[in-house]
Amino acid sequence: MGLKKFIYRIVKNFKFLPKELFLKIRYEYYTGKKLDLINPVEFNEKIQWLEMYYHVPILTQLADKYAVREYVSQKIGKQYLNDLLGVYSNVSEIDFKSFPRRFVLKGTHGSSTNLIVEDKSQLNLVKVKKELKKWMKHDQYKKVGFEWAYKNIKPRIICEAFLEDDTTDHLIDYKFHCFNGKTKFVFISLDETAYNKHYFYDINWNKLAISKSQKKSVPIKLEKPSNFDEMIHLSEILADKLPFVRVDFYSIKGKTIFGEMTFYPVDGRKDFYPDKYNKIIGDYLELPKIPQGQKTITNY
Repeated sequence: MGLKKFIYRIVKNFKFLPKELFLKIRYEYYTGKKLDLINPVEFNEKIQWLEMYYHVPILTQLADKYAVREYVSQKIGKQYLNDLLGVYSNVSEIDFKSFPRRFVLKGTHGSSTNLIVEDKSQLNLVKVKKELKKWMKHDQYKKVGFEWAYKNIKPRIICEAFLEDDTTDHLIDYKFHCFNGKTKFVFISLDETAYNKHYFYDINWNKLAISKSQKKSVPIKLEKPSNFDEMIHLSEILADKLPFVRVDFYSIKGKTIFGEMTFYPVDGRKDFYPDKYNKIIGDYLELPKIPQGQKTITNY
């Protein structure tokens, strides 16, 4: 590790630095590239720009895994929502006895706060409650890369129904990347923890030679879901007027179920491979103009 890399490894967590400097240091540490906020070109550069300047209040609702349900109900209908079993502002409010054998817990105010329970009888409740209390203290805005959409979200925990599709071996997550209201491609995840089990397809179900890892993807034949076109259509309705958003859906026996809306995938620090796609995908994202006399964009 070079001296500069070593210094950046330490400094990248100094949240007291001016925000612009902090983002530049963090971006270079993770990508090895300089961050140009004046004339961003690559996709991840533009994600950093959105973190810095695109502060439209509706993002707070859309990034909130509970509040977004109302938006989804109004825009496309509540039939696309997973069943909600409870919403809690305090861990002590959670009545585990009332839950079915299988369920899912989610923190509404950040990423990587999910607990998939396949058998409630096997839960160590002391350990689980301790973890949930950590979730409630988590501040996605301050602890990650100043992801603005999370800044004003009220910390809560929701319980949703356990999803499974007995027609496949995996619960497949379809992540539709929408640019200025149009879906350009879908990122299909068979395993959130393994980048070699992620696949890219265009909207015509053609496999794309794009990856989030330099490792080769595990060869697999993915069948086009019967509701694929519906998921594209719904993602574009939800993405209306937004410069960029990733809209996630599940396909359960041909039924479309909404997952979440994400504005800063991997905090804008995970490149695409081959490298040329960082600019190609960046070209899809047309950044809005900051109004004269303003430092940020606040109107939706």
